[in-house]
Amino acid sequence: MRTPRRRLLVGVLLAPLLTGCFASGGDDGDSSSDAGSGGTRLKVALAFPPAEKFSPYGADATLLSRLGVTEGLTGLDANGSAAPALAESWTRKDDRTWEFTLREATFQDGTAVTAADVAAALTHATEAEPEPAALSGITLTAKAAADGRISVTTAEPDPVLPLRLSSPGLAVLAPKAYAKKGAVDPVGTATGPFELTKTTGSTAATLDRFDDYWGGRAQAAGIDARFIADGTARANALRTGQVDIAEAIPVAQAASLDEATRRETATARTTSLHLNTRSGVFKDAKLRAAARAAVDTSAIADGVYEGHADAGKGIFGPALTWAEGKRVEPTGRAKATAPKGTSVTLATYDNRPELPEAAQVLKQQLEKAGFKVTLEVREYSRLESDALAGKFDAIVAARNTMLDSGDPVSVLASDYTSEGGYNLSLLADKKVDQAVAEAEGVEDTAKRQDAAMKAESLILGADAVVPLVHQRIITGVGDGVQGVLLDPYERALVGTGTRR
Repeated sequence: MRTPRRRLLVGVLLAPLLTGCFASGGDDGDSSSDAGSGGTRLKVALAFPPAEKFSPYGADATLLSRLGVTEGLTGLDANGSAAPALAESWTRKDDRTWEFTLREATFQDGTAVTAADVAAALTHATEAEPEPAALSGITLTAKAAADGRISVTTAEPDPVLPLRLSSPGLAVLAPKAYAKKGAVDPVGTATGPFELTKTTGSTAATLDRFDDYWGGRAQAAGIDARFIADGTARANALRTGQVDIAEAIPVAQAASLDEATRRETATARTTSLHLNTRSGVFKDAKLRAAARAAVDTSAIADGVYEGHADAGKGIFGPALTWAEGKRVEPTGRAKATAPKGTSVTLATYDNRPELPEAAQVLKQQLEKAGFKVTLEVREYSRLESDALAGKFDAIVAARNTMLDSGDPVSVLASDYTSEGGYNLSLLADKKVDQAVAEAEGVEDTAKRQDAAMKAESLILGADAVVPLVHQRIITGVGDGVQGVLLDPYERALVGTGTRR
């Protein structure tokens, strides 16, 4: 289902993570090393194991970003605007060309970050399979210029290019990261405050502090990360002191944690029911309408999420404060037809423990409406490829709409257009494609938001997706742990100020 990528012709561009914009607020039991290195080690439990050997071009990009390993040219600030990262400043030279000035920085292998290195890294990103979502529908030509500057030219005007370059999927790595054809190795080749030094399959990773980080020396000596897909196990690990930080605590486990260890953050994450519009049962718009009509979102928000979520209103939820006042009623919906026992396969993943429960509630609701539903639950890394290949009739998935680029229009291009790289609904609708393309050319922020909401109304009108709930994320933070990054965009978790 992955579509042909738009290629960066000469190459340069990349995206960051954020290390200090969302501060809130390890130790592996070997305190003998702490005095010499400064600071203790942090033990962190993450929900999603690496699916692609820590390649920055797929789902693993966010793992690297959240652990403070990778960066790109820009980052996101707390308001969702582009912020300096490896690029300390930028200017728009004309409607298609931006110029970025690099700061002095060092790769974790000890070599200096140069404009040529950034150009080469971005060239690799544009050639990756799958295509980084931030580059969906974008053609880039980038050149290393003099004095540490980089010129990036787009085939069409891109008013949000600095924001796009904040994507974790566009991380800048040292040349040796690309030494092996067809593979990318982030071990010891990134630029963030923590260096990935060892990986143990999909179960654990070891990170050490990178003392030459341009943003200052991290207060923690390193990170011992464990990948624990089971949410109850993550909560138990925090309760028993096995980890200092546990992300994505299930709502069912929230009450079992001491109030002082819980951090709840409003996010741009929406849990949705994606209907396969390309093949199978839901190729029929009337049956999609029947499925949408069968869904009671409040039952999921109140029952499954126990009040830690809001009933779904659209692709963009209340964490994006501008969205509600600009929402447009869906248009062009088909008239629902009776399912009459039509069989459907509904799939989801268990890395986020609320999803199987939400899917079970949906199963009951759809069956009450007359569908016959088979539910399939897998670990995410075993589900994504089949979902994108259209092997299920419907998918329940959680998606942070601001994760890839920070731009609402870009997520619509990635997730709901014919050439989108993460189109779970397999939607190919000319009206949607046109609306998104028009929105991509709008520079004024308010008008761009208006255009995004117009496109959203067409997507919802096609019943390609049924927004279920807008989530709040619960992070478990152990006693004495400070500086955890509670990021509504879910790109960052630990940074230079995170410590115990």
